[in-house]
Amino acid sequence: MKWDSCNLKWTREPKNYSIAPEQIEITTQPHTDLWQRTYYHFRNDNAPVLQMETEEPYFSFTVKTEFQDSHHRFDQCGVVMYLDSENWLKGSVEYETESFQHLGSVVTNKGYSDWATTVIDASVKSIWYRLSRREDDFCIECSFDGKEFQQMRICHMWEAKKKISFGIYACSPEDSSFTAVFKNMQLTECLWKAHDGQAPDPD
Repeated sequence: MKWDSCNLKWTREPKNYSIAPEQIEITTQPHTDLWQRTYYHFRNDNAPVLQMETEEPYFSFTVKTEFQDSHHRFDQCGVVMYLDSENWLKGSVEYETESFQHLGSVVTNKGYSDWATTVIDASVKSIWYRLSRREDDFCIECSFDGKEFQQMRICHMWEAKKKISFGIYACSPEDSSFTAVFKNMQLTECLWKAHDGQAPDPD
């Protein structure tokens, strides 16, 4: 399996974007987002998502995101696995203020989203993500230098059976627009190693 920009498909194609083998740019449109129900009790499902399909049960996808332009609350871009409106996950940096941003992930199963975050400085304007699959379990990691990755999230996706779609996204939930840049996209063997601690429970 190889990352090939020719194999990518849009879910909600944006008005402005460019796709090249080594770099993809997406200019967000205002009031675009991915979110389902939880806490806020509203549903947003209109962010542009660019993905490829695979039935490979074990792999890792790495991408560098650059967001020099982000400037308004909730401006975001990152890695995504979007199956349908009610089953998806994403990892991104969301702009908050001139002082800080939220580095976080959202996992949505059966129409309900959760949101896990940590605060990072607003001076951070690029970050790497690594999305790994082990059958219907997933791991999202991040890196500030593209070398040392730290775990953000391990999760189970109930609808991730056999064929899935994964890739990148960008959006601006409020009245804003910015250009997100994606580079260094790479597919490899699964770098999320099998667990070597406590044995699984017997069936």
